[in-house]
Amino acid sequence: PRQSHQVQLHQPPGPLKKQELPPAASSKERGIHHPRAEAHAPPSHQPPPRRAAHPLTTTAMAAVMSVSAVVPPAAAVARARTLLCVPATARAPREMAAEVAAAAALGADLAELRLDRLAGFAPRRDLPALLAKPRTLPALVTYRPKWEGGEYEGDDEPRFEALQLAMELGAEYVDIELKVADKFIKFMSGKKPENCKLIVSSHNYDNTPSAEELASLLAQIQATGADIVKIATTATEIVDVSRMFQILVHCQEKQVPIIGLVMNDRGFISRVLCPKFGGYLTFGSLEKGKESAPSQPTAADLINVYNIRQIGPDTKVFGIIGNPVGHSKSPILHNEAFRSVGLNAVYVPFLVDDLAKFLSTYSSPDFAGFRYLILVSHITYSISTRS
Repeated sequence: PRQSHQVQLHQPPGPLKKQELPPAASSKERGIHHPRAEAHAPPSHQPPPRRAAHPLTTTAMAAVMSVSAVVPPAAAVARARTLLCVPATARAPREMAAEVAAAAALGADLAELRLDRLAGFAPRRDLPALLAKPRTLPALVTYRPKWEGGEYEGDDEPRFEALQLAMELGAEYVDIELKVADKFIKFMSGKKPENCKLIVSSHNYDNTPSAEELASLLAQIQATGADIVKIATTATEIVDVSRMFQILVHCQEKQVPIIGLVMNDRGFISRVLCPKFGGYLTFGSLEKGKESAPSQPTAADLINVYNIRQIGPDTKVFGIIGNPVGHSKSPILHNEAFRSVGLNAVYVPFLVDDLAKFLSTYSSPDFAGFRYLILVSHITYSISTRS
């Protein structure tokens, strides 16, 4: 049986105003160019030296972090296409190279080489083969230590040497953790090639901090001189994701390149919707079982089910609400229907614990309609809600 009723969602206070944003240093202000649309070709520009980033005013950031105002960047803001990155997690270099080739065949924009996953990794033996040119995809090189969720258990210096060698061999991106970013930059002694982008990352596997704490974290990462900011947190409830969306909106308006994702099932929508809010890239695994983070979708699903290439700031969001909800086939059916009629919309699963809190948080008109599943004695009731 199916029951329906309509719910009038709260209206948001409107788009963020430019003057309300804290004075984060933009990429342009810092002399950095980020041609995401040209991801398949190594950048050949030579940007001028970076100036120190202006500190963020966390109070001001918190003031614009109203969770009921999850509004994408204004259309007037220049947008670059969000990249799709596939992690290569094989245990042997030859298998990792094969994964990169498979990622290219799927339509990925770049591949993340997870060096910490390699068994018996020897940088001077393995990196030249992994980064040999011509490559099928640009490379993001990550050598994640165990204390940041990776598998590397050694000292910092050998890891720094491997990352610097990757830069010298032409890696387009290198990821370093915020905790050791200053130490790594000092280790490089100004030897970073101009065509390599440094991603400074922070991973929180426990929760998603408050808006003010996220703003402070963003400021810390910017202050290192990062080319690209990466913040990954964990959702304890789906409303946590709205704070990450607001960070993305803020950075997009200030032209600060950022990767902002929320891990686990309750954070799944952050991986699908980041193109709407201006994320630099999102990750999709090569196949199920090869994820590099909790609840990471496959690249094939992002492309073929969620039509991620078509998602932009004007895309309307619909979805199925439930707990559990991962079993629902609604995203497959509705997204195919949207595609067939040319509707600029996406349909996603929302794993929701508190319905009232969810509806008050995602009240922007961009979140255009929901269907709520109730499981009672193995009978599914479907309730439609829309503004």
